Amino acid sequence: MNSPSVLIVEDDANLRLGLSDNLRDEGYEVVVATSAREAEPLLRARAFELLLLDVMLPGEDGYAFCRRLRASGVSTPVMMLTARSLEDDIVRGFEVGAQDYLTKPYRLRELLARVGALVRRSGGEPPQVISFAGFHLDLGKRSLRRAEGGEIELTRTEFDLLAFLLKHRDRALTRTEILDAVWGDVVVDPRTVDNFVSSLKKKLGWTSTSAFTIHTLRGVGYRLELETMTKP
Repeated sequence: MNSPSVLIVEDDANLRLGLSDNLRDEGYEVVVATSAREAEPLLRARAFELLLLDVMLPGEDGYAFCRRLRASGVSTPVMMLTARSLEDDIVRGFEVGAQDYLTKPYRLRELLARVGALVRRSGGEPPQVISFAGFHLDLGKRSLRRAEGGEIELTRTEFDLLAFLLKHRDRALTRTEILDAVWGDVVVDPRTVDNFVSSLKKKLGWTSTSAFTIHTLRGVGYRLELETMTKP
């Protein structure tokens, strides 16, 4: 049911969109960032099965970022993507802790095959605990706790709804998609989703200053977003 997750760090908008669309088509959960600065809090907030890392990034480059991640104990498998094809560049990628190195322009089938191999090698199992905005959602224990301590009681449907929104964060989700995933074959009014979203926000103590938002998309459904940028 759960999909392996991939974080793409790529500053080129066209490449980033193409990569994310193709990986989603293959069944992966995809999160994107445009720089090391955007990617770092994402990596520290949750686990990913793979990091697709462009070398030539604004600010800190991919080599330096990968080296720093390894030094700080982050073990997420890394595949580097770059136009640099000299042997010294490839060797440098492995030296800083990457598991694979693919030069641009790459063939899509080769990229997908390498991604699949790395994900399988990492176990291909999604994290059992989703940490977000000061909360820990434990999928195995089916519990929601505040980071500072204290459990929040959720009904079965509230828990499943929150898990679904988190697993598909940053995506516009229609009420039909949500109903199919959370309620299954049970026939309920589509507006039931609205009531449960409202209940979730109350139980999570949501305010305009919270580090997460469940956006209402008029005529469509909902989109959950997390605050991921580090503040200056």
